[in-house]
Amino acid sequence: MLIVPTELVKKIDDNRGDMTQAEFIGFLIDGRLKEEIKEQQYATKEEIHSFKQDMEKLLKSFLDFFVNYGLELGEQSPKTEFEELTNKLQGLEEDLDPGTEKGKATIKWK
Repeated sequence: MLIVPTELVKKIDDNRGDMTQAEFIGFLIDGRLKEEIKEQQYATKEEIHSFKQDMEKLLKSFLDFFVNYGLELGEQSPKTEFEELTNKLQGLEEDLDPGTEKGKATIKWK
Protein backbone atom coordinates (compact mmCIF):
# COMPACT_ATOMS: atom_id res chain seq x y z
CA MET A 1 0.00 0.00 0.00
CA LEU A 2 1.26 3.44 -0.93
CA ILE A 3 -0.23 6.56 0.60
CA VAL A 4 0.02 9.63 -1.67
CA PRO A 5 -1.69 13.03 -1.73
CA THR A 6 -4.99 13.34 -3.58
CA GLU A 7 -3.49 15.77 -6.13
CA LEU A 8 -0.86 13.19 -7.11
CA VAL A 9 -3.48 10.47 -7.53
CA LYS A 10 -5.45 12.83 -9.80
CA LYS A 11 -2.30 13.51 -11.89
CA ILE A 12 -1.65 9.78 -12.22
CA ASP A 13 -5.23 9.08 -13.27
CA ASP A 14 -5.25 11.97 -15.77
CA ASN A 15 -2.07 10.75 -17.51
CA ARG A 16 -2.01 6.94 -17.24
CA GLY A 17 -4.26 6.15 -20.20
CA ASP A 18 -5.11 2.40 -20.31
CA MET A 19 -2.50 1.45 -17.72
CA THR A 20 -3.32 0.72 -14.12
CA GLN A 21 -1.95 3.07 -11.49
CA ALA A 22 0.71 0.52 -10.53
CA GLU A 23 1.78 -0.02 -14.17
CA PHE A 24 1.98 3.74 -14.74
CA ILE A 25 4.09 4.37 -11.65
CA GLY A 26 6.38 1.44 -12.60
CA PHE A 27 6.68 2.83 -16.14
CA LEU A 28 7.69 6.26 -14.83
CA ILE A 29 10.22 4.82 -12.40
CA ASP A 30 11.78 2.57 -15.07
CA GLY A 31 11.97 5.45 -17.52
CA ARG A 32 13.63 7.72 -15.00
CA LEU A 33 16.16 5.09 -13.92
CA LYS A 34 17.12 4.28 -17.53
CA GLU A 35 17.80 7.89 -18.47
CA GLU A 36 21.46 8.55 -18.98
CA ILE A 37 22.68 11.36 -16.86
CA LYS A 38 24.72 13.60 -19.11
CA GLU A 39 27.95 14.79 -17.63
CA GLN A 40 28.80 18.42 -17.99
CA GLN A 41 32.14 18.90 -19.63
CA TYR A 42 34.21 21.87 -18.64
CA ALA A 43 37.17 23.36 -20.44
CA THR A 44 40.52 22.77 -18.79
CA LYS A 45 42.85 25.58 -17.84
CA GLU A 46 45.15 24.64 -20.73
CA GLU A 47 42.28 24.72 -23.25
CA ILE A 48 41.20 28.17 -22.08
CA HIS A 49 44.78 29.43 -22.26
CA SER A 50 45.17 28.00 -25.78
CA PHE A 51 41.88 29.60 -26.84
CA LYS A 52 43.00 32.97 -25.47
CA GLN A 53 46.29 32.76 -27.40
CA ASP A 54 44.50 31.80 -30.61
CA MET A 55 42.07 34.71 -30.26
CA GLU A 56 44.94 37.14 -29.66
CA LYS A 57 46.67 35.85 -32.82
CA LEU A 58 43.46 36.22 -34.80
CA LEU A 59 42.88 39.78 -33.58
CA LYS A 60 46.50 40.69 -34.36
CA SER A 61 46.18 39.31 -37.89
CA PHE A 62 43.00 41.39 -38.44
CA LEU A 63 44.76 44.49 -37.16
CA ASP A 64 47.80 43.83 -39.38
CA PHE A 65 45.53 43.33 -42.40
CA PHE A 66 43.63 46.58 -41.90
CA VAL A 67 46.77 48.60 -41.17
CA ASN A 68 48.51 47.22 -44.28
CA TYR A 69 45.38 47.75 -46.37
CA GLY A 70 45.20 51.39 -45.25
CA LEU A 71 48.90 51.95 -46.00
CA GLU A 72 48.59 50.47 -49.49
CA LEU A 73 45.65 52.73 -50.34
CA GLY A 74 47.52 55.83 -49.37
CA GLU A 75 45.92 59.11 -48.41
CA GLN A 76 44.35 59.93 -51.78
CA SER A 77 42.31 56.76 -52.33
CA PRO A 78 39.82 57.15 -49.43
CA LYS A 79 38.96 60.68 -50.60
CA THR A 80 38.25 59.39 -54.08
CA GLU A 81 36.09 56.59 -52.72
CA PHE A 82 34.28 59.08 -50.47
CA GLU A 83 33.55 61.36 -53.43
CA GLU A 84 32.24 58.41 -55.48
CA LEU A 85 29.98 57.36 -52.63
CA THR A 86 28.71 60.90 -52.16
CA ASN A 87 27.88 61.18 -55.88
CA LYS A 88 26.03 57.85 -55.82
CA LEU A 89 24.01 58.93 -52.78
CA GLN A 90 23.13 62.23 -54.42
CA GLY A 91 22.00 60.36 -57.51
CA LEU A 92 19.82 58.08 -55.39
CA GLU A 93 18.38 61.08 -53.59
CA GLU A 94 17.37 62.67 -56.90
CA ASP A 95 15.90 59.39 -58.14
CA LEU A 96 13.79 58.91 -55.01
CA ASP A 97 12.03 62.25 -54.93
CA PRO A 98 13.90 65.36 -56.06
CA GLY A 99 11.28 67.82 -54.74
CA THR A 100 11.07 66.80 -51.07
CA GLU A 101 13.25 65.98 -48.11
CA LYS A 102 11.54 62.59 -47.71
CA GLY A 103 14.11 60.41 -49.51
CA LYS A 104 17.23 62.26 -48.43
CA ALA A 105 20.33 60.12 -47.79
CA THR A 106 23.25 61.69 -45.95
CA ILE A 107 26.50 60.29 -44.56
CA LYS A 108 28.73 62.18 -42.15
CA TRP A 109 32.42 61.27 -42.09
CA LYS A 110 34.80 62.31 -39.39
